[in-house]
Amino acid sequence: MKKQFKKVASKKRLLVVALVIVLVFVLNPFFILNSYAGDAPLAASGEAPLSTASNSFWLWNFLARLHPLTVHFPVSLLLFAAILELFTLKNFHSKLRPGINILLAAGVATATVSIIFGLLLGRGGDYNEDTLSLHQWTGISTATLGAVALFLLFKISRNNELKLIKPYRAILIVSAIGVCVAGHLGAALTHGSDYLSSTLPWSKDYEATPVKNVDFASYKNDTVKLSKQEEQELNMQVKTILAHNCYKCHGPEKIKGELRLDSKKMIFKGGEDGPVIVAGDPLKSDLFRRISLPANHKDVMPSKGKKLSEGDIATIKFWIQKGAPYSEGKNEETNYRVAKLEPRNPSLPQASTDLQNPIDLWVNEYFKKNKISWTAVVDDRTYLKRIYLDILGLLPSPEDLNNFARDPRPDKRSVWVRQLLNRNDDYAMNWLTFWNDALRNDYTGTGYITGGRFDISNWLYNSLKTNKSYNQFVKELVSPGKDSRGFIAGIKWRGVINASQRTEMQAAQNVSQVFFGLNLKCASCHNSFISDWKLDDAYGFANIFADSSLEINRCDKPSGKFTSARLLWKELGTINSTAAAAIKQQQLAELMTKPADGRLYRTLVNRIWAQMMGRGIVEPVDLMDNEPWSQDLLDWLAFNFEQRGADIKELIFLIATSKTYQLPSVGFKEPNQLFAKDYKFKGMLKRRLSAEQFADAVSSIVAPMYPDSLVKFVPFIETPAEKSVEAKPVEKKAAPTLTPAQKAAADKIAAEKRKAAKKLAEERAEAGRLVAYKLFTNKSILLYPRASLVINNKFLTALGRPNRETVSTSRESQANLLQALELTNGDRFNATLKTGAENWKRKYGNGDVLIKEMYRKTLGREPQQKEFAVAKKMLGPTPGTESIQDLFWSILLLPEFQIIY
Repeated sequence: MKKQFKKVASKKRLLVVALVIVLVFVLNPFFILNSYAGDAPLAASGEAPLSTASNSFWLWNFLARLHPLTVHFPVSLLLFAAILELFTLKNFHSKLRPGINILLAAGVATATVSIIFGLLLGRGGDYNEDTLSLHQWTGISTATLGAVALFLLFKISRNNELKLIKPYRAILIVSAIGVCVAGHLGAALTHGSDYLSSTLPWSKDYEATPVKNVDFASYKNDTVKLSKQEEQELNMQVKTILAHNCYKCHGPEKIKGELRLDSKKMIFKGGEDGPVIVAGDPLKSDLFRRISLPANHKDVMPSKGKKLSEGDIATIKFWIQKGAPYSEGKNEETNYRVAKLEPRNPSLPQASTDLQNPIDLWVNEYFKKNKISWTAVVDDRTYLKRIYLDILGLLPSPEDLNNFARDPRPDKRSVWVRQLLNRNDDYAMNWLTFWNDALRNDYTGTGYITGGRFDISNWLYNSLKTNKSYNQFVKELVSPGKDSRGFIAGIKWRGVINASQRTEMQAAQNVSQVFFGLNLKCASCHNSFISDWKLDDAYGFANIFADSSLEINRCDKPSGKFTSARLLWKELGTINSTAAAAIKQQQLAELMTKPADGRLYRTLVNRIWAQMMGRGIVEPVDLMDNEPWSQDLLDWLAFNFEQRGADIKELIFLIATSKTYQLPSVGFKEPNQLFAKDYKFKGMLKRRLSAEQFADAVSSIVAPMYPDSLVKFVPFIETPAEKSVEAKPVEKKAAPTLTPAQKAAADKIAAEKRKAAKKLAEERAEAGRLVAYKLFTNKSILLYPRASLVINNKFLTALGRPNRETVSTSRESQANLLQALELTNGDRFNATLKTGAENWKRKYGNGDVLIKEMYRKTLGREPQQKEFAVAKKMLGPTPGTESIQDLFWSILLLPEFQIIY
């Protein structure tokens, strides 16, 4: 064995040279090739080059093709060496040792050669960059680990360093695993990412492209004349089929056979074998022929995935029969609806005795057009619960319900809405949730510790509390100061990211989504196939947030192209591309908030409407180019909102006091009916309480759900006792001198007042702790940590609070299994119910009193006779903690409690 290792040692220099070559390629993968490959010119169309392999020196292309041959040696040799090593666990100096030594040495040597050839092949091939990078690094790591294992084996055998046996074996096993992973990634590059999974029996059938408004697969007659809308729908379905199934081999990332299917020009140009589409004749079109072949045929498309469904094949056939219409580009008629940018002020319909609110006038026009009748408004209890939850995020107390019911004023609903809007802190804490979601602001999470993300909570809370105008609100976010910079600063992700996730592009994506209801995410990677926005548009907008012009990356591949900073709509004005980012952002803030930008105000009005009514006038709310169910209502609301100072509270007041808002709520059997093109508005949708609303309701009725330790944002909350007293001149009148006893009492009151003020200051420093105090009155003031102020947790996540690392402008209102499990077995919820049950048992010893009080606080009414009997039976003659907890649970899970009707 020593002789054998002497031979290995004699080749040590050769091994070192090989490892140096590997190191050179790690540091500079293009070291050898840069002298020969040159810069591949962009195609005349502006698309990425079809291939670069043909531009390289022929010898490098030849050697690159040897990679598949050489790569099988290290795979088999290193794996076999690792397997044999397992048989030597009890006896290191087994008879198998010479064979293992040879296998390992040969495996490392062939791995080195394979890496060199692989780097050559990767340079000239048309492979997925992410998978290619993983494959390369896994292969290099495997070869390096194999070399380390070989070195340790040499030390063990030559110097008898037995302590190195365990590290040697561990590294050898890891290298064997690495070679398997590298092999799988190589297969994925060559045969597709689902090369293994596609063979499984449940993976045979392809799931047809979803969301079809027209089933073109059922059209048997190719002479059917399509309307313009149907032609657009057909175009969209075909693009979707191609994008989901063909782009991975014939798109911007990989261009197999020089065929691209992601643009009109490239589709009709065809590939290396010529055109693939003959417009009007699918039987002569190679594309249709190949997608129609059996799944196991060598020419079938897709070749690296699941076969298309029969429906999708029929759709492609019908599309070709109709001449393969393919609309794209701004110089052609758009394939997508584009909402107008400019504001519009339609003339209000004539008011009537019953209808005075402008919203009702527009809805009345809509109802007449769609033959929908007005219904009676909801009762006081239902209405009060609506406005409390929509404005404050809280349930009305039994006292509030009684006072509202007894209020004799004919305009009491308007009066109470105004009173709730004047509760600035409660209003701010409720709407903080909505804006935290939209502006992806959170109290903990990725980036905060490392300085790659900035909190805007103080700025946001004060903006809501003071009812800052929406114009100014947007300006301070887009052209921020220190307190509001977190929104456009985005999240500086650690490690390697793609070009579409750099902070400047994040800013472009988020500003366009939140303020314009526009999805720019697709266009930030490649030309969008769901809209007319192009990659160049996204980079032009992102350059507003960059100090220097960004190089355009198409699907994370640098193009060598640049574009100037500009707005998405040239009608709004121009941006100085040469200015610093701060100056460009100031220009953007001024231009996008001017009255001419009707889209900004339509988007905000639509979001507020959706929050209060359960569905936007336009849906989804982030796709404002979709058709609204009432264009006049949307336009009038947006114009009126801007003209009245962009006052969000006034917008809420207008909606909440409309008869439309007071109509009975409606429901739908299927959620997708809300987004159907034939959707008809009939009133507010039934909605579940949000995660924060539910938690706050439990905290106020049962027991606080959150301790101070979870409260990460502590706003300054003004209580009635802290309001300043303004001195006013009064008429002088004679008054008797205070007696000593009266003076002593006054001094005592003053002392208690100072003591109370000090106590409040101390309590304010705590995180909104549940506090009860008395000040010149016997009425207790109850404070508890609001859920909008606490860090995210399992309970809130289950009930719908999103991960705020991305923009979230709406939440799913449908219940799901995770929520059911959390409300049934969740630790936090059950612990809160137990604590509350113990408190209620001490406070209400009598079961009858407890039942009535529980119904009043939770449902805002007295229990019905049958409900009372069931509850009394549940509690038994002497209510215990467990039975009270069960009663709480059964009531809190009632739809009457959880749903806003």
